[in-house]
Amino acid sequence: MTGALFLGWRYLAHHRIKTSILVAATALMLFLPAGTRLLVEDGAAALRARADATPLILGAAGSELELVLNTLYFHAESPRTLRHAALEKARATGLATLIPIDARFRAQGAPIVGTSLEYFEYRNLTLGSGRQMGLLGECVIGANVAASGGLGPGDSLISSPETVFDIAGIYPLKMKIAGVLARTGTADDAAVFVDVRTSWIIQGLGHGHTDLAKPGAQSAILDRREDMITANAALAQFSEITPDNVTGFHFHGASGAFPLTGVIALPPDQKAAALLRGRYQNSDSGLQLIVPKTVLSELLDTVFTVQNYVILGLVMLSLATLAVISLVFLLSQQLRTGEFRTLSRIGASRSYIALLITSEIGFVFLISVALATALTLITRHFSMQLMRAFLSI
Repeated sequence: MTGALFLGWRYLAHHRIKTSILVAATALMLFLPAGTRLLVEDGAAALRARADATPLILGAAGSELELVLNTLYFHAESPRTLRHAALEKARATGLATLIPIDARFRAQGAPIVGTSLEYFEYRNLTLGSGRQMGLLGECVIGANVAASGGLGPGDSLISSPETVFDIAGIYPLKMKIAGVLARTGTADDAAVFVDVRTSWIIQGLGHGHTDLAKPGAQSAILDRREDMITANAALAQFSEITPDNVTGFHFHGASGAFPLTGVIALPPDQKAAALLRGRYQNSDSGLQLIVPKTVLSELLDTVFTVQNYVILGLVMLSLATLAVISLVFLLSQQLRTGEFRTLSRIGASRSYIALLITSEIGFVFLISVALATALTLITRHFSMQLMRAFLSI
């Protein structure tokens, strides 16, 4: 590197602070529009992929978007519920494989998802360690839950109540971790999976307590008749399901009345899907059968419209930044008039001085382009992690 290029580089190296500010401003000016579009497009692709893999969702009538977010991403705070009998009725048609979803509770901030074993096969979820849940009260956890809490097979998680003051007397359930799922890069990594009956126990629809027929339970008996034993307040309810007390757990009421937040329907072909959808059109049953891909497309259309306005604003901001950078260079040249006069007196031509100034501007933009490119590549590599951090997809 000789002549004007060498002098231009040395000038930038000598004025490190000014050069760093110019490079940072220019790099951000180039990166922000591209980075914003990249994040939105990658986030949209992840949302679409999970929705495209889910043909139909059955749920309570209401917000379609809320139903999709809760069933696919376990996102809603207080989702509407449908009865388990609705799942059995849809299953009786033989038009689809049905997977229950009951996602209302949390454990250490992670959603507890009550479902069936078919869910793991449907989502292609495999175990990274441990085994699959087999008993009431057992759970398998996503890779993110395991990593954030330092948890593994054999450890325990405690469910959180829906409200701080639980007047219904629903006790938190201590769940044993049977296994940890392999990382998938989806919302399943951040969830705790239990059998749907375990989620009903968390809600208080089922419980276990001391066997009142045993001799040691006399202190908990309020009244004894030939065909009925009435317990008093001393009766201990279990907050953990173990092999020793699992037989003492039971449910009150018909299972058909128990709640689910959604049902994933997997019809074998388009004909079965159309027939099943027809059964829920203009229905007065309080249910809706939706195509999540359609619902997400409507949401993403709105997102992309907003994105275009955001990018337009960033482009205008970039133009303003470019004007300020140009002003900085112009003012810098004015302050260096004496320097350029000295160069001219020792034999430097006008073209030499022009090349010197151009080289300084060129080096700033080359470094900025390199930095913006690096930021874009980093964003591309970590975009899915960033989107999951902000959206939990």
